[in-house]
Amino acid sequence: MPVITCIDDLKRLHKLRTPKMFYDYCESGSWTEQTFRENTSDFDKIRLRQRVAVDMSNRTTKTTMIGRDVAMPVALAPVGLTGMQRADGEIKAARAAEKFGVPFTLSTMSICSIEDVRENTKAPFWFQLYVMRDEEFVDNIIQRAKNAGVDALVITLDLQILGQRHKDLKNGLSAPPKLTAKSIIDMGWRVQWGLEMLQTKRRTFRNIVGHAKSASDMSSLSAWTAEQFEPRLDWSMIARLKEKWGGKVILKGVLDVEDAKKAVEVGCDAIVVSNHGGRQLDGALSSIRVLPSIVEAVGDQTEVWLDSGIRSGQDVLKALCLGAKGVMIGRAYIHGLGAMGEAGVTKALEVIHKELDISMALCGRRDINTFDRDMVLVPDDFEGRWA
Repeated sequence: MPVITCIDDLKRLHKLRTPKMFYDYCESGSWTEQTFRENTSDFDKIRLRQRVAVDMSNRTTKTTMIGRDVAMPVALAPVGLTGMQRADGEIKAARAAEKFGVPFTLSTMSICSIEDVRENTKAPFWFQLYVMRDEEFVDNIIQRAKNAGVDALVITLDLQILGQRHKDLKNGLSAPPKLTAKSIIDMGWRVQWGLEMLQTKRRTFRNIVGHAKSASDMSSLSAWTAEQFEPRLDWSMIARLKEKWGGKVILKGVLDVEDAKKAVEVGCDAIVVSNHGGRQLDGALSSIRVLPSIVEAVGDQTEVWLDSGIRSGQDVLKALCLGAKGVMIGRAYIHGLGAMGEAGVTKALEVIHKELDISMALCGRRDINTFDRDMVLVPDDFEGRWA
């Protein structure tokens, strides 16, 4: 096994071992990718405050996220096509999360279905819902999630229409991949990936095929997904979905204080400050820049988490110091999955945990629940003054 010391090590292996269209799907943003880049680069503007001559023994990163005990305040974010990064990818990621003691979130656009993940794991997981035009499909998938013991519904708010990602169009992204001369050559170099894919039956969107009436097979799936994202999604619709679910609800994709206030009015157990990893509105502010103002506005009324840009334990620490009660990671664990399967997801979590634990100690704290703004140095103009 190669020596892995950081997420970038996993990223390099991911690029080598996974077909280009699926690596690019993970490592790209919309349009010019400005927001995608700034999600990570803006973390670099924040500095940690070193403290010395303090007792660093008996440290703990344990806490809770919406009442659930976690080994550290990190959840695996919903990522579409995870089962194309590695065969049965969602199952492998969920198993790694379960063993580590952090939550896993399954995407509507997953390759492995809700039932696939339930059958292969023991701990409850979370389910992320894209709101579709097909109300019967939405009702059914919510019921399927209930039947599987899902203990929180994550409603994504920022994908009513799809932002353009140039690489996906140029690569002809699809699941399973279309067999062209270019794709066959590319996949031919990834022998282990191909052998594993040949051994699984899970190669398309199993939450959809066979469950949506007009997407009963591969030929109709593409047309169904292209027209199904619900552009009319509004707060009244979100309120109805919350009532229909009847359990814990996490609202993901909030990037504005006014929207955060609306989310609280509707009622939610957590808000995820997120710009969809820079994959939707290019030119939007990074999640970490927006986080403090949203925490100030609603942080005493609901849990506020951060998503988009986390690549290290230091990033987690900075987000927590700026008021987040937890974070979601996407690309960081997908790099691990593409690099080494389930073991790679575990390694990604181990890397982030070690970085978080040691950085916490060097900042003079032993308990993650005591993090505050005093641990970081933030530029006066970090949030910016925008006319």
